[in-house]
Amino acid sequence: MRNPSPCTSPPRTSPPPGRTGRPRSAAADAAILAATRDALVELGWSKLTMGDVSARAGVAKTTLYRRWAGKSELVVDAVAELFDALELPDRGSLEADIEHVVLQFAQLLRRPEARTALMAVVAESTRDEALRGRIRSAIVDRQKRLVVLGRERAQARGELPYEEDEALSGLATDLIFDVIAGTVVHRALVSCEPVDELWVSAFTSLLMHGLRGAASA
Repeated sequence: MRNPSPCTSPPRTSPPPGRTGRPRSAAADAAILAATRDALVELGWSKLTMGDVSARAGVAKTTLYRRWAGKSELVVDAVAELFDALELPDRGSLEADIEHVVLQFAQLLRRPEARTALMAVVAESTRDEALRGRIRSAIVDRQKRLVVLGRERAQARGELPYEEDEALSGLATDLIFDVIAGTVVHRALVSCEPVDELWVSAFTSLLMHGLRGAASA
């Protein structure tokens, strides 16, 4: 029997029924996620505990465990909150939109809490299939919204053709996201090279060449 791929998605399950009782506090959630990022930068993944986070956030550990099963889920959500701040304002062209979001992404990765948290959960996920699934749903799938929005704008401007095949459209979204996210993360966190305006301009030109070539094929 062949071993499953280490990146195979975990089986999809129905979400658990909602808990009854006191509603969640948005302010408490924000404080907990911020405390998680601070603790991770200071302590590192191996020393971080739910107790550290609860003490920093000023909440009981039971409050944390009502929201998150353990620190893996907590740290992923703490990272996801940072990535949810990424925006794609309309800059008038697909090229300008890409340059803007890449620079914004690089600026985010320069923050110690973002860099440390992202590297920690990715490293830990190599041994935890459930954690890989949570990273995919909480970070990757949610951030693909930027690619979808950018392509829709480009199609409306006539820069890219509309696609009738939903499967091919979804594949294109995945490829664009993988190229942008993978390249920027490797450049900023693995190679530790600057992601400045000159590099972003060259990278965007290369990406646009590929998109235009694919559109005309």
